[in-house]
Order: sequence, then C-alpha cells, then structure tokens
Amino acid sequence: MTASRILLVVAGLAVAAYGAVLVLDLPGRTIALIAVWAGGGVIVHDFVFAPLSAVLGYTGRRLVKGSWWAPIAVAALCSATLIFLAVPVFDTPGAKPDNPTVLDRDYPMGLMICLLIIWACVPLYQVGAALMQRRRANN
Repeated sequence: MTASRILLVVAGLAVAAYGAVLVLDLPGRTIALIAVWAGGGVIVHDFVFAPLSAVLGYTGRRLVKGSWWAPIAVAALCSATLIFLAVPVFDTPGAKPDNPTVLDRDYPMGLMICLLIIWACVPLYQVGAALMQRRRANN
C-alpha cells in the first residue's frame, strides 16, 4: 500500500469512530431506529434497486444501439440520482404557514429543469463526439 492509501484508511477509520461515538450518545430507541433504517436500506437495495437496475440496464442495452448507449446510460443514472434526492422535498415536509422561508422554492420545477438540462446534453454529446471524430480523421 502506498502512503496516501494508508492515510486515507486511517482518516476513514477516524471519521467512522467519531460517527460511532456520536451515535452511541443517542438514546437506545434512536439507535434501534437507525439500525432498522440502515438494514432496511440494504434490503431494499439488494432486493429492489439492484435487480431493477440490472433489468433496466439489460433492456436498455438491447433497445439502444451504437454510440447512443453511453450518454443515455449516464443521463439515466444522473436522472435517477436527482429524483431520489428530490423525493424528500416533494411533499414539503417542515413547511409551515408562519415561516415562509422553509422550502420556499418550487422544487418540482427545479427538478424538471435539471432533468431537461441532463437530457439535452445527450444529443450535445453526440454532436461533440462526431465533431471530434471528424477532426481526428482530418488530421
């Protein structure tokens, strides 16, 4: 192992130990809820998201041919990540009429704009790749 890897491992272990100390200061019920949530996340990942991703990847590869596959796969991954990150704010949790500064943005519209930008990059990538290929061919 190189020195940088050893440093990264030591730093990671230190951060994990600090997190464990912080969790152990919580009440027992909260620790149990954290364990259930973490275990549930692993189960949902292994039995829902991973198989679904495999099926979608296999199907997508069959449907999308040629050079379009890579940019569409990247755009789909970015879209899924954004959607998962946006889910918690869609029903405006914590928003109160007496405090208009909490969740004061139009998050669904922001998500749509981000998704449009991501998917607009797919054909732009194709155009850029074609131009680069032409440029290499001419040199």
